[in-house]
Amino acid sequence: MKIKNSRLDAIRLILSTQEVGSQEELLNELAKEGFKLTQATLSRDLHQLRVVKTVGVKGRYRYVLTRPQQYRHEGASGEMRPVVSPQESVGYQSIKFSGNIAVIHTRPSYASTLAYHIDGCDFPEIIGTIAGDDTVLLVMSEDATKGAVLRALRTIIPNI
Repeated sequence: MKIKNSRLDAIRLILSTQEVGSQEELLNELAKEGFKLTQATLSRDLHQLRVVKTVGVKGRYRYVLTRPQQYRHEGASGEMRPVVSPQESVGYQSIKFSGNIAVIHTRPSYASTLAYHIDGCDFPEIIGTIAGDDTVLLVMSEDATKGAVLRALRTIIPNI
């Protein structure tokens, strides 16, 4: 069971940090992490994780976790937050505010994953996001302050 849990964690991390469009691609990524499994086992794992296939930002199909809470963990200060790889955090470049809207600029192809993590956290300060390739449009709650939004985002983007 320990191996399966490790494998499921690896699948969660891969799907939350990369655009994977086929089971073959996912099998290759898992092999790089030291997991050797059959397509049938992978298919069962994807079903258990409730992974769906959707159209990505560039029009290419990709697998997506439908329940982000499945890969949350407790942070050092006791809060719950999603796993964000250091690579994703490096993808962040800047944030600018205008009224109840914030625009986050990222390196190319980082925006959709970052928006996915932000939406998965269900921050009360943030109503939702829309992502492009390198830009996230973030809509703030009516009474949210810039400081409150930055504090919330800092739990998943330490360098913001």
